[in-house]
Amino acid sequence: MSQESIVPGELGDPAVRASEVPEPAAVTVVVPTFNESGNVRRLLRLITESVPARLPCEVVFVDDSTDDTPDVIREAALDCPFPVTVLHREEPVGGLGGAVVEGLKAAGSDWIVVMDGDCQHPPALVPDLVATGERTGAGLVVASRYIEGGSRAGLAGGYRIAVSRAATWLTKALFPRLLHGISDPMSGFFAIRRSEVTADVLKPLGYKILLELAVRSRPETVAEVPFVFQDRYAGESKSTAREGARFLRHLAGLRTASPLARMVVFGLIGLTGFVPNLAALWALTEAGLHYLPAEIAANQFGVAWNFLLIERLLFRDRRRHRHWADRTVRFALLANADLVLRIPLIALLVGEFGLAVLPATALALVITFVLRFVGTEALVYLPRRSRTGSRTARSTV
Repeated sequence: MSQESIVPGELGDPAVRASEVPEPAAVTVVVPTFNESGNVRRLLRLITESVPARLPCEVVFVDDSTDDTPDVIREAALDCPFPVTVLHREEPVGGLGGAVVEGLKAAGSDWIVVMDGDCQHPPALVPDLVATGERTGAGLVVASRYIEGGSRAGLAGGYRIAVSRAATWLTKALFPRLLHGISDPMSGFFAIRRSEVTADVLKPLGYKILLELAVRSRPETVAEVPFVFQDRYAGESKSTAREGARFLRHLAGLRTASPLARMVVFGLIGLTGFVPNLAALWALTEAGLHYLPAEIAANQFGVAWNFLLIERLLFRDRRRHRHWADRTVRFALLANADLVLRIPLIALLVGEFGLAVLPATALALVITFVLRFVGTEALVYLPRRSRTGSRTARSTV
């Protein structure tokens, strides 16, 4: 990642160094961009017209573009009366959400406002977001389309409106407590106090960073300000089916963040494994195979099914810790050890503790399930080691 800071100087003079700017910014506006060269000039002009007169500011662009967006930002920034920083990421880890996290880390103000680079979020609202936070003592102020005075008018077409409403309903249903008081968790326009951000705990995936912040490090007090979602000024929307799939994976990751939730999902995935298991058992016995080897072979189909779902839905963010072949062998050994352990455990519960066969079997299933979950998490998907060092160099001009 490369960084360039463009700070205002007198007309006709070269840009002065950042240390010569007399007044620190009261708000850092973080703008993630991906191929928004047609929008950034207008965006900076709108910020210039509405923010500095009411609130000292700086703007940090975190750019993942493959076009000339960084060059356009640099040129447009020379006419701005506030510092503008361009952080260009060569590897866009975490997508748009990851870009916002980089911007949060680079911010130098007490308040940080996150907004899109396509001019659909009105910069004139930036001072109001900060003022609302100061007035209410809130750590997070969300610009909402779904409270009185707000509108989603800029969403193009009934399809995008339906998708937005469905995503909002789904997230609020999955996180009723953490999203209480947030009517628009899909909003990409919000202000947050720097003291409320713990960037290291964030694991963004895709473009819904507000949801990530609200779930992983939600401030105690949240306020909302209505806003009218504007039409895109130039370029094309980045909301694609691929981004939708990333959003669903992100939801699954957030929902299974706690050990108890992971165990529940682990059990539900295990239940679905009975389908391929029984189907394979039927096919093998119908082909004339004895039921004992057929059961052993059929169990492998259920194991493979469970492994694929667990890889995709439950431990997706931990897969890099071990090679896929290592994970596969370990998971298969643990899953098959369940069968080997269950029979002697049932015999122990019946013979030594006097339980009837049915409750002994049920208890053995519970015990081996818990052991299988703990073993899978600890021996197959150990948490990834934290990365040290930076992938990129930082330079200032």
